[in-house]
Amino acid sequence: MPTKRKSKGAYMISAVAEMYDIHPQTLRLYEREGLLKPSRTEGNTRLYTDEDLERLEFILNLARDLGVNIAGIAIILQMRERMEEMNRQMQDFVEYVRSEMLTHMQQGFSQNSPQPGAIVPLKRPMVVPHSRSKR
Repeated sequence: MPTKRKSKGAYMISAVAEMYDIHPQTLRLYEREGLLKPSRTEGNTRLYTDEDLERLEFILNLARDLGVNIAGIAIILQMRERMEEMNRQMQDFVEYVRSEMLTHMQQGFSQNSPQPGAIVPLKRPMVVPHSRSKR
């Protein structure tokens, strides 16, 4: 679904409903079900951010184009959030390993290390046989 936003900011429920050709009650239902979490003004008016609208577009794609019901949408959104968190954790781990490797490479390994420059010291030299290509 192409984006229908033209500027950054916050949008009231009536504007969002019109932009996406949905009833405001649908947006309220999505909020009750925990699918959307718009911010509120001091007067308790819902304000949808660009991020909220991106999420709404994803929800509408699931509902309209793929026929997924609200329970299914909730599960998909939860799985998506878990995957994003796992991806963040993996990126953090990769950065940690990279940092550790750089530190070890810069400091060098102790002279007692059986394999200077090895990331994991080996007790004995490792011999890797050459494989013969089959013709």
